[in-house]
Amino acid sequence: MTVSWAAVFPGQGSQSVGMLADVGDEFAVVRDTFQEASDCLDADLWSLVQHGPAEQLDETRWTQPVMLAAGVACWRMLREQGVPEPMAVAGHSLGEYSALVAAGALRFPDAVSLVAERARAMQEAVPAGEGGMAAILGLEDADVIALCEAQAEGDTLEAVNFNAPGQVVIAGTAGAVDRAVSAARDAGAKRALKLPVSVPSHCALMRPAAERLQAALDTAEFRAPQIPVWQNATAAPASDVDSLKTRLAEQLYRPVRWVETVQGLRDAGAGVQVECGPGRVLTGLAKRIDRSIDHPDVADRATLESVRDRLTAG
Repeated sequence: MTVSWAAVFPGQGSQSVGMLADVGDEFAVVRDTFQEASDCLDADLWSLVQHGPAEQLDETRWTQPVMLAAGVACWRMLREQGVPEPMAVAGHSLGEYSALVAAGALRFPDAVSLVAERARAMQEAVPAGEGGMAAILGLEDADVIALCEAQAEGDTLEAVNFNAPGQVVIAGTAGAVDRAVSAARDAGAKRALKLPVSVPSHCALMRPAAERLQAALDTAEFRAPQIPVWQNATAAPASDVDSLKTRLAEQLYRPVRWVETVQGLRDAGAGVQVECGPGRVLTGLAKRIDRSIDHPDVADRATLESVRDRLTAG
């Protein structure tokens, strides 16, 4: 029996020093993928991943190409195991670029260059310390949206990541985020905590970065995806290459509609959604979205073998 499945790719926040160490030692494709990315950037990304320092790994300009390489490495490793082609791919925020490589819409070296430019554009759009992000847990989406409107006070403050029911990330100017965190606690949120990030992603403060990224996207060589790519900005498959590029730029200042994406993939027939990359963040979110979805991850030898057997059963 053929298993109908989708591959999903994590983004920034899933990185850690030492990730993929065991599969890097065993599967040449993992180290080769990191070397390919390193050659594009004249840097040693594998050494950074394995040895840190963590402070450097967590810098946006390094995190983004590292997580792109990690997602693509896990995808290539999985495909080497002879699993069938997925019915769709998707990625959370930055992970969308790994999904595009997997779908054949973008060559990996071109993706590395685009992601490096994306990271630079985002970092330079808002000076360090002027923006922020926070996770709000235990409030309804509508309540978080209303809270942002009430606490903005003329600043930028938006709900930007709809990750799971009762789990929304907000972003905006630093002072507005601080006010929202305090107000969320007063409103009964189970948790309201600022995130250790250097840029306020997916809010209006990223519009200058989106304009800069759009220029890079316009000159990059894209091909029609061989596998449907579900995009963050629409929670739906890309319809054509031009709109795909537009949605990638819009992604920087529009919300990540992850709940709708997971549910849409499920409704399209992907009852199995495999997280290709380290961290298990998307697997955890899927459990909160719909426990009926089989959502394994691939990040080490044991999970690789388990997913291979699951996808090739029968």
